[in-house]
Amino acid sequence: MIYAILGILFVLLIYLPQIWVQYIMRHYAREIKTMPGTGGELAKHLIDVYQLKDVIVEEAQPGQDHFDPQAKAVRLSPSNFHGRSLTAVAVAAHEVGHAIQFHRQEPVSQLRGKYMPTAIIIKKLGIGALMFMPVITGIIHVPQVAILLTLAGVLAMIVSALVYLIILPEELDASFNKALPMLIKGEYIEAQQENAIRKVLQAAALTYFAAALADVFRLWRWIGYLRMMR
Repeated sequence: MIYAILGILFVLLIYLPQIWVQYIMRHYAREIKTMPGTGGELAKHLIDVYQLKDVIVEEAQPGQDHFDPQAKAVRLSPSNFHGRSLTAVAVAAHEVGHAIQFHRQEPVSQLRGKYMPTAIIIKKLGIGALMFMPVITGIIHVPQVAILLTLAGVLAMIVSALVYLIILPEELDASFNKALPMLIKGEYIEAQQENAIRKVLQAAALTYFAAALADVFRLWRWIGYLRMMR
């Protein structure tokens, strides 16, 4: 019984951040008819206001909001590019915040470029270890190898998720040192909308980490396999 309770608590701890992020994004994605422009239009406007030369705004695939420093492109998912909602406005400002970081060559803007490739590599190594574990075990018939590979895969995925914590200051800066002041000082939002905007900006900052953390849950079945190997 205790193991079942601990298992449920583990799942909740892993999944709650992503559930919260998704809830906030959906909750404030309701269209506001009085909103003066779409997320895409706001992004283009802010780029002009802050004179971010050569930065463009593009429509991306659903759930793929990001700033691409190589292409110098702010990319917004269709709902945020065309939407007139608090989520669309906040996410657009957040991604422009990343563009400002890059344009100013702020030290915080180097975190994602420096550490995200490492997180991706570690994640791929973890997935590789888990994928090839049955094959390797079938060839050499040594149960201990399966245990070691499973542990290595699980550890790699957890480390990959934790690497995203290193990137978090860049995300928080884009949300609260860039996007929020832009939206308030520029009077792009009303005073009563500020609290909701703060929540969306917090969700935007936590998106990468929450998704990486949720990936760890997919390893639960591998942990179950590990227990059977004992």
